[in-house]
Amino acid sequence: MNLELAQQIVPTYEKHGWTLRRVLWRPSAERERQQIAQTFPEASLIDSEIDALWFARASHAGREAWELRLIAEQKYALFETFEADEGEEDREDARREMEKKMRDYA
Repeated sequence: MNLELAQQIVPTYEKHGWTLRRVLWRPSAERERQQIAQTFPEASLIDSEIDALWFARASHAGREAWELRLIAEQKYALFETFEADEGEEDREDARREMEKKMRDYA
């Protein structure tokens, strides 16, 4: 994972009200895992086939917005909003589908 690039991406999102929730990374070395966990202690670290960041923030009418940002020089992100009454299982299904789309892109 390009940790330096990830560290540049996060403040840009935070400036616009987003919160980093999850870090997706392609496992390599335990040392790298520790570095990522120390750099982003509030985010869940998830083994994946892509390096990407999940951000979330409140949206209009009680909805919640989630954005999946690929950690790459070329900016690429996928966006979804969830209704306030939408179940967590449905939300997680949608997030998994977004991760699949990003894997297909990357």
